[in-house]
Amino acid sequence: MAEDPIERLARGLGKLPGVGPKSARRIALDMLTWSTDDVRQLADLLVEIKTNVRECSACFNLAVEDPCPICKDTRRDTSTIMVVDAVANLIAVERTNSYRGVYHVLGGRLSPLDGIGPDDIKISELESRVESGSIREIILANEPTVEGDATAQYICKILGTSGVQITQIARGLAVGSDLSLADQVTLSRALEGRREL
Repeated sequence: MAEDPIERLARGLGKLPGVGPKSARRIALDMLTWSTDDVRQLADLLVEIKTNVRECSACFNLAVEDPCPICKDTRRDTSTIMVVDAVANLIAVERTNSYRGVYHVLGGRLSPLDGIGPDDIKISELESRVESGSIREIILANEPTVEGDATAQYICKILGTSGVQITQIARGLAVGSDLSLADQVTLSRALEGRREL
C-alpha cells in the first residue's frame, strides 16, 4: 500500500531545521490550499537555489557568484577576517551594518564526540589565508558553546605564532535581559568583556 502523500510531504518538511512533526504536518496541510502555480513556483525556486548557489572560493559564504558579493566589494577591509561557524552567523553580522571586513565560514565546529575534527571544517583554508601575509586581524565569532569555544581555542593555537592579532567578539548579556536570570557563564563573560564608558 502506498504511503499517504501528506505524510511523505510532512516527513520531507520535517528535515528543515526547527520544524517538528506537528509543524511539518501543519505546513503540509496548508500547502494543499495553495494554487498549483504557487506550489510549482516554490518547487522551481528550490531547484534553482540548489542548482545555482555555491560556496565562495575565498570565504565559503553561499552565493550565486564566485567570489561572493562581500569578497568582491572593494570598499571592505580585506585585512580583517571574521571567522564564523556557519553562513547564518555571517548573515546575522551583516544585518548589523557595523562590520566592514571580510569573513571566513568554517562550515561547522570542532566536536570530537561527533567525529568532527580540524580536517572536517575549513581551518586549513583559514591558515592559508593568513599565510598570504595580507591579514592584520582575525576576529573569532564562534558560537558561545563548548564546541565553539574549543574551535576558537584551536584556531588561536594554530595561528598563535603567525603575528596576526586574534580577537574574539564580546559575549555577555542581551539588551533588555534580566540580570538576575542570567547564568554564571554569561555573567562572567559579560564582566570580562566590559568596557569603559
